[in-house]
Amino acid sequence: MTRIGEIVAPRRMGSGFRWLLASSWTSNVGDGIVLAAGPLLVASQTDSAFLVALAALLQRLPWLLLGLWAGAIADRVDRRAVVMVANALRALVVVALCVLLGTGHVSIGAVLAVMFLYGVAEVFADSASQTLLPMLVEPRDLGTGNARLQAGFLAANQLLGPPVGAFLFALGAIWPFVVQVVCVALAVVLVARIASQPPPAREVRTHVRQDIAEGLRWIVANAPVRTLALVILVFNVTWAAPWGVLVKYALDHLDMGEVGFGLLTTASAVGGIVGVASFGWLERRARLSTIMRVCLSLEVLMHLVLALTTTGWVALVVMVVFGAYAFVWGTVSNTIRQRAVPGEFQGRVGSVYGVCVFGGLVVGQALGGVLAQAWGITAPFWFAFVGAGVTLALVWRQLEHVAHAGEVPGTDG
Repeated sequence: MTRIGEIVAPRRMGSGFRWLLASSWTSNVGDGIVLAAGPLLVASQTDSAFLVALAALLQRLPWLLLGLWAGAIADRVDRRAVVMVANALRALVVVALCVLLGTGHVSIGAVLAVMFLYGVAEVFADSASQTLLPMLVEPRDLGTGNARLQAGFLAANQLLGPPVGAFLFALGAIWPFVVQVVCVALAVVLVARIASQPPPAREVRTHVRQDIAEGLRWIVANAPVRTLALVILVFNVTWAAPWGVLVKYALDHLDMGEVGFGLLTTASAVGGIVGVASFGWLERRARLSTIMRVCLSLEVLMHLVLALTTTGWVALVVMVVFGAYAFVWGTVSNTIRQRAVPGEFQGRVGSVYGVCVFGGLVVGQALGGVLAQAWGITAPFWFAFVGAGVTLALVWRQLEHVAHAGEVPGTDG
């Protein structure tokens, strides 16, 4: 058994994982490009603040409407095939948008429809793709695999993609979306190199609704996985409340200007790179329960510091720290869930987590706007500090059991 602090030689994780990693990084480049180009396209089509907000909502709504259904589908059929088909449909949706842009027939209605349809395909692609990693690597390598996937998301989606997307949009509205099509198509080709990944065999055929209910019952009956899902839901509510008003906080409370606001989001991505780069070192030297408690404690303190500070550089430092622990937390929580959940439930349980994430974001952003309007721009930060702090106190002891869910020898000392 590996002991805490013991240096372990890197292990080869197989060609299947390498193809999955290459596909994920390629897809994230395209998604990062559209992360900047999408809002720019919406803004070019309308001056309505309501429609701009609706565009953001339409990208998250499919998870709330179809997330559980997509997870059940991923547990019923060849998961690699679901990823390929869903990504191919994503590419076709963007091709349609390119045709509208190229012929000059684009409108805000068409853009909103494209965003919703793209989001629907993305739900099915993400629900199935997150089940592939546990099928391709050993349980002891899940932490390393998740860290490398997170690194790709940060580098490609958060750092590289957005400035490239803004630059391409300045050259012509169609170009970022053409590049997006190429990236998604290439991601399909790369996933196709992975061996077929059907789910575990099932003795009885059931309706999708029965599968969803079965998955929910499994989560309710499994205390560690249930606790982790609740933590993710609540902490996304508390995080999204201040994040939804971050632009006003940066401009009006910190007087940082537009560039300063951009630096806040970039700082979190830089911190995230540091976090995922150091994950292997942390995993070898600390218990997962300790890592989880430190990450959640830092989350509570982050809200407190941002509620109290009026200085831009302090907020920038906080955002770097936030990015570091947030992506370490994401890697740890994904790893624990994937180790704890049987293969036949990976899609359904993963989709519940996705619904918790996006549901928490929607609820939190709505609460943040109401709180800021009623009690001032720092009110969402105080709400987040209290809510996250109380939640952490309630689950503090349970995190030890959560960390050991599905543990295999050599993963946590």
